Amino acid sequence: MTGPDQAATDDDAAELIAQLRELAGADPADVRQVVAEVLAALDRAAGGALRDHLPETIRLDAGLGPAAQARP
Repeated sequence: MTGPDQAATDDDAAELIAQLRELAGADPADVRQVVAEVLAALDRAAGGALRDHLPETIRLDAGLGPAAQARP
């Protein structure tokens, strides 16, 4: 994809990266809390599907509980 939409996406990604870099210099406990809140919000927006793609330790840190069980 190229054009204005790609440029806007690239700008958004660059801004997010800059914000994460700034946050990384903060207190690690605060960073973990922010990341957990972001992951929980993304999981809610995805209807609970995000947790299926996260490692168990990250899922539990974010308070997302277990991934869905594979159905036969």
